[in-house]
Amino acid sequence: MEPTGIAEVLAGITAQMATLTQAVQDIQRNQTTLQTAYDRLEFRIATATPLPHSASPPPHRPPAPNAEIHIPHIPLPEKFDGGRSQFRRFITSCQIIFSLQPRVHDTDYTRIHTIIALLTGKPPCWAHHLIYTEDPILLNWNAFLQAMEDLYDDPHKTSNAARTLSELQQGRNDVEDYITKFRHLALNSEWNEPALLAQFKTGMSDYLKNELARIEPPSSLNALMSFCVQMDRRLRERRAERASSNRSLMPRRPTRSLTPPPRALPALPAFEEETTQVNTARGPLSDTEQTRRRSLGLCMYCGRSGHQLRECRERPDLPRGKMHSLFSNTQSNNTDNYMSSHLLVPISLQWKEEQITLKAMIDSGASGCFLDKTLASTSNIPLVTKNRPVTIQLLDGNPPQSGPILYETIPLSISIGPVHEQTFSFDIIESPAFSVILGLPWLRQVNPTINWKQGTITIQSSDLTEKEITQITNTYKKIGATVLPNKYTGFNDVCLKKGADTLPPHRQYDCPIDLYPCSPIPFGRIYPLSEPELSVLKEYINDNLKKGFIQPSTSPAGAPIFFVGKKDGGLRPCIDYRALNSVTIKNKYPLPLITELMDRLSEATYFTKLDLRGAYNLVRIKQGDEWKTAFRSRYGHYEYLVMPYGLCNAPATFQRFLNAAMLLKISAPAIANPVATLIKESLATGYIPKLWKTARVVPIHKSGDSTLVSNYRPISLLPVMSKVLEKCVYTQLRDYYQYWNYLTPDQSGFRPNHSTTTALLKVCNDIQAGMEQGDLTGAIFLDFAKAFDTVDHGILLEKLKNSGIGDRTLTWFQSYVSDRSQYVSISGSSSLPLPVTCGVPQGSILGPCYSQYS
Repeated sequence: MEPTGIAEVLAGITAQMATLTQAVQDIQRNQTTLQTAYDRLEFRIATATPLPHSASPPPHRPPAPNAEIHIPHIPLPEKFDGGRSQFRRFITSCQIIFSLQPRVHDTDYTRIHTIIALLTGKPPCWAHHLIYTEDPILLNWNAFLQAMEDLYDDPHKTSNAARTLSELQQGRNDVEDYITKFRHLALNSEWNEPALLAQFKTGMSDYLKNELARIEPPSSLNALMSFCVQMDRRLRERRAERASSNRSLMPRRPTRSLTPPPRALPALPAFEEETTQVNTARGPLSDTEQTRRRSLGLCMYCGRSGHQLRECRERPDLPRGKMHSLFSNTQSNNTDNYMSSHLLVPISLQWKEEQITLKAMIDSGASGCFLDKTLASTSNIPLVTKNRPVTIQLLDGNPPQSGPILYETIPLSISIGPVHEQTFSFDIIESPAFSVILGLPWLRQVNPTINWKQGTITIQSSDLTEKEITQITNTYKKIGATVLPNKYTGFNDVCLKKGADTLPPHRQYDCPIDLYPCSPIPFGRIYPLSEPELSVLKEYINDNLKKGFIQPSTSPAGAPIFFVGKKDGGLRPCIDYRALNSVTIKNKYPLPLITELMDRLSEATYFTKLDLRGAYNLVRIKQGDEWKTAFRSRYGHYEYLVMPYGLCNAPATFQRFLNAAMLLKISAPAIANPVATLIKESLATGYIPKLWKTARVVPIHKSGDSTLVSNYRPISLLPVMSKVLEKCVYTQLRDYYQYWNYLTPDQSGFRPNHSTTTALLKVCNDIQAGMEQGDLTGAIFLDFAKAFDTVDHGILLEKLKNSGIGDRTLTWFQSYVSDRSQYVSISGSSSLPLPVTCGVPQGSILGPCYSQYS
C-alpha cells in the first residue's frame, strides 16, 4: 500500500472514531433526559391525591428498565497536544470519565481508542503508527498508559516539584490558594510528613506565623492547614466588623512620598475611614508618645508590639485602584483623589535614542531623585551599580522592605516644557504609585517657583545656551550608547567596540580561497551608483582603510560592489563575489542543523540573543590569498585582509573558528575535575609551574608605516590554565578587599561592575554638575607610562602583606610574579624566551593588582 493511501486510511479511521465518540455522547445525553423525565413523572404519580370513592390503591408500576443506573453527562477533556505540563491533567480527566461511565468504557480497547481520538498535534502520528503496525500495547490499557508516560510525562517532575516547593511563599495570596499550590507540589515531591510540615510553616505569611506562635502548633499537616484557614477567616470577619462600626471617623490622609502604598489582605473590602484603638478615639500622637513607641519598638498606629506601622492589621487600607494607570482617563475617583493631593508635572526622559513621557511627583521631603524599578525594567533604561549601597528611611523611621538602593540610572536628560532641560541620575526603588520622584536635589538645582495654592510650578530658563545644552546632550547620548544592561556589566571588556576595530592576527583558522586548476581570474564590471550610495561607499572605504581591514591592490581580479537597503533605512555594501565563488573549491565543514538547534531549545525558558560585532572581520584571509578578494569601485581598487561577507566558504570557516574557540566550554564536563585538582595543588603548595608563566607576545599593527616598530602594539597572550587559576585567586582577593573596604570608592580597577566606562561617566557627570552650578571646572589626567611593566615585586608583596594577606598566600603571589618569561611570535616564527624581572603580566586577570603598588 502506498504511503498516501495509508495516511488516507488512518485519517478515515480517526474521523470515524471521533464520529462514534460523539454519537455515544449524544445517546448518553438523550438517555439522561429521558431518565429525568421519567423520575419526575413517577414522583408526581406517587404524590398525587387519590380520586374520591377509590377503595383500592393504585396499581404498582414496575420500575423502568435500568432505573438504578444513572450515567452522568460529562464533557470531554481538552485534546492533548504533547505538552509535558498538561499530560498528567489530561490522563486524570480521562480516568474520571472512565470511572463515571463504566458501561461505555468497559474495555481496554474502548479506553485506548478514546484516548487516541482526543490526541492532536504530533501525538496522533505516534498513535496512528501503533494502529498501522497492530502493536500489542493497543490491547492492554496499562501498557498503553506506560508508553504514553515514557513519551510525554515529565521525567524530572519529582526534583522540579521539590525545588518549587522549597521556594513557595504565601505572600499576599489567599490561604486557600497557598494550600492548593502546596498540595499539588507535595504530591510529586515525595517528601515525608515532617518535611512538608516544616516547609508549610516556612512559606506562611507573617500574620499567620504570629497567630501560630500564641498556641501549641498542630502536629499534622492537615491540622495545620485547617487552623490557617479558620484563623484567616476569623481575622477577615473581625476586620469587616471594625470597618462597619467606624464609618463616622475622619478619613485618613494618603501616605506621603517614598511610603509604599498600603497593603490589603486578599478578598477584604477597601476602607476609606480611619480605625480606632481599643476603647480610645484615634487621634494624632504626642511627641512623647511617639518617642516612647519608637524606643520600645511598638507600632505607631495600634501601640502593640511584634510588628511595625506598615504591617499593622488594624490600620485601614486606602482604596486600591489600578495604580499602574495613574495618567489614564479611566481612573476611579478614589485614585484621582489620591493623585490630586500631590504636585505632579509632565516630564520627558531621554537616553541614547529612546524617549518616554510621563508624570513626576515633586517631593520636597525626598532626599534624592528616584525612579521605579519596574519602569526602568520595562523601558530598558540602562543602570549602573552605585559605589556603595544607600539606605533610606520612610516616614515611620523604618527602611523600605526592598532594602538599600544598589543601582542608579545613567545620566538621563529631563525635559520639562519646550525650553528647560537638565541631566540627572535616578536612584532605583520600588515605587508603583509614582514612577518618578523629583526630590530635594532637583529642587535645589532648578530652584522653581511653586504656587502651592493653585498647584502650579514655574521654572526659569537655564543660563546655558541652546548650543551648550545640545553639546551636553549629545555627549551623554554617546556615553549612554556604550552602557550595557546591568546584568552584563561584568562583560564590558568583551563588548567594547575598539576590540572589533583591530586587525586580528593570522591564525590556523584563516579563510583560504582555493581555486580550481586552470580557472579564469574572476572579474566584473563596475555597477553605477547613486550619489547617496557613493557617499556611503567613500565613508566605508576610508573607515576600513583606517582600521587596516583593506589595502590598495594591484590584483588582476576585481569584483564589483553595490548596495542594498537595511531595515533602518540605511545602505549596506555588498561585494558581488559570484564569479569568484563559481571557481572556488567549496569547504564542506558541517554547519549546525536548524532542527538540531531547535531540539536543544525545546526545554529552554529564557533566551539571550547576542550579535557578534563584525563577526567575519575577526577572521583573517589566508596569507597569499588576499588578492582574490579584490573589488573595484569609483574610488579605487582594494583587497581585503579580513574575511568579507559574500564568500562561499565564509560560513564554514567561521563555524570552524567558533567550534575551536568554544572547545574548552564543550569539553568542560570532562576536564573539570583534573583542572580543579591542579588548581588546589597550586594554592596548597604556593607554586605555579613555569610553563604557565610564559607569555607569547604578538605584535599587532596599529596604523602608519608597517616597517616602523613603533607602529606595532605588543599583545601578551597567556596560557589558558594560567588565566583559570588567576580567576580563582582574583575572586577571593576581590571579596576580601571589598569586605574590609580596602579599595577607594573612586577606583575602577579590580572592582566588579566598574570599568573605564564607569569612570568616564563619573567624570562627565561631575563636570556637568560643576558647569550647571556656575563653577570653573577643570581636570588633570595622568597616564602612568608602562604602569604594568615597572611594578617592583618587593614593594607589591609588601603592600599585599600590609593589607592582611597571610604567609601562604604571599608565597603563592611570590611564585606568581617571579620566574616569568616571554617570547615574541610573528609570521610563524618565535624568538627565544627572555626573563621578566619586574612588572606584572599584561592581559592577566590579576594584572590590575598593580594598583596596590600605587
